[in-house]
Amino acid sequence: MSTKILGISAFYHDSAAALVVDGQIVAAAQEERFTRIKHDHNFPTNAVEYCLKEAGIEPEDLDYVVFYDKPLQKFDRLLETYLAFAPSGFKSFLMAMPLWLKTKLHLPKEIRKSMDHRYQKKIAFTGHHESHAASTFYVSPYEESAILTLDGVGEWDTVTIGHGKGNQIKLLKSLHFPHSLGLLYSAFTYYTGFKVNSGEYKLMGLAPYGEPKYADKILEHLVDLKEDGSMAMDMSYFNYCQGLTMTGPKFDELFGGPPRKSESPITQREMDLAASIQVVTEKVVLAMAKEAKRLTGSNNICLAGGVALNCVANGKLIRSGIFENVFITPASGDAGGALGAALFLHYHLLKRERKADGIKDSAQASLLGPKYDPNDVRDFFEGRKIKYNYFEKEEELLQATAKEMVDQKVIGWFHGRMEFGPRALGARSIIGDPRSEAMQSQMNLRIKFRESFRPFAPCVLREDVSEYFDLDRESPYMLIVADVAKKHWNDLSDEQRKLMKDADLRKRVNVPRSSIPAITHVDMSARVQTVDEERHGRYYRLMKEFKKQTGCGVIINTSFNIRGEPIVCTPEDAYRCFMASDMDVLVVENCLLRKTEQPEQDKAEREKYIASFELD
Repeated sequence: MSTKILGISAFYHDSAAALVVDGQIVAAAQEERFTRIKHDHNFPTNAVEYCLKEAGIEPEDLDYVVFYDKPLQKFDRLLETYLAFAPSGFKSFLMAMPLWLKTKLHLPKEIRKSMDHRYQKKIAFTGHHESHAASTFYVSPYEESAILTLDGVGEWDTVTIGHGKGNQIKLLKSLHFPHSLGLLYSAFTYYTGFKVNSGEYKLMGLAPYGEPKYADKILEHLVDLKEDGSMAMDMSYFNYCQGLTMTGPKFDELFGGPPRKSESPITQREMDLAASIQVVTEKVVLAMAKEAKRLTGSNNICLAGGVALNCVANGKLIRSGIFENVFITPASGDAGGALGAALFLHYHLLKRERKADGIKDSAQASLLGPKYDPNDVRDFFEGRKIKYNYFEKEEELLQATAKEMVDQKVIGWFHGRMEFGPRALGARSIIGDPRSEAMQSQMNLRIKFRESFRPFAPCVLREDVSEYFDLDRESPYMLIVADVAKKHWNDLSDEQRKLMKDADLRKRVNVPRSSIPAITHVDMSARVQTVDEERHGRYYRLMKEFKKQTGCGVIINTSFNIRGEPIVCTPEDAYRCFMASDMDVLVVENCLLRKTEQPEQDKAEREKYIASFELD
């Protein structure tokens, strides 16, 4: 008789649900994809419904429901923190308490209510960092591994070093709140004018434009970093324990002024601050990795937690050679905690057998969300009287799509199961030709409506990765940054070198630095995703066709959404986003739509759609 476990994460940043049956991942999805609210933190009612539907079961068929952290311990931490800083923080306390008193302290009741009281069995709670550890180790291909989890904060822990072996995980060492690498990075995210818990990747993307002028100042004043990676922060510079902001007046004084206002021009100060905190983060991660090696003696390491999404630091860790093998789970943030909780219960608590082959992970390319029948997609377009081209043969569809890319068209690509986690990995993606000198700024401004400096990621055929990048391994989850191979670098003229130092980031972006300029960042790096046929199917075959037509085994890939919008989930989401942006072509399963063949959208309707999503 099979064991069916539903994992849930909710009420903090990115609610999600995941279903595991006999240790196999059946389904996982974030609530935001269904509600269209970015980083929706509410109870994941829609995600739960999807997971059960995908498995073909009812709530009463579940054996266990497990929540990804321990609310009572987190509540204890909040109360202790508020008391330690009283009377400061009273406003923050008043804002937090209603949700805790109404919902968070009554989770079993909320969970049963969400399933119409049809689930009446046990509800379990795992530790926050246990969930993170499980989300990476049990998905990894390793029988044994060191485990490093890094995020803002769970209950009390902000970092843990653990060891996984077989079906068991043991946490060996931890760092406690308020000392947190994740919160330190978020403080700089806030200070440089980006939104905390969603703008950290912007800070990482901004870092190559600057110089790490403030790194020594950070390590001298803000952080006391020890050789083993443990760190103590001087909390007089920060405000997140007691206030509604991340930083305080001493922080402003140290770095020469108040935080940048959101949407205001980015200056060299912000670029240098970004570069500085990135360097410090890499230094801390490497120190912690060395300590994990010392404690476990393992040749493998698994990473999870929000900081594990820092793919620049991941690249540095791989190149350091501290570990022979590195695995980063694709859903490293809190959403992945839902999956980790279910796996922790199955393997660690129920002590079920686990087999790892040492080669292949069990994340299933992170394609764990809903898929849509091609006939239903066609019926949707027919019902809306939307003009489309239908292809019976996949080969003809791929030839037509690749031809559009060669003609410098921007493509919305929708096929198969939706990705679980923050990255679009070829199922819900916007794609284009990386050889275009203008494609990066055009896609940022015309399609994504976001900052022009933001880099786009390349997808590369797995067999071609070393041809284009200084990378000797696969990177299927877009979590490693590597340099573009030097043979693809362009020789820049004196005028171009001058533009590379211009205060206007748009001028820097548009300098063609390599033969694939649209995915080459200003420091000649790229956030690489390798694509293979076993994991990615049709997406791989599209890239093969593009290479056949161009000789290039790389394409641009960015998430299928506009700024502030969650990645699209349904064909209707895809069509609405397509019409509201300047995408040229939309491919949904076997249907190809051209913007030139669609009715012109009313300007007010388009602006209303764009305005419906909060800027992140």
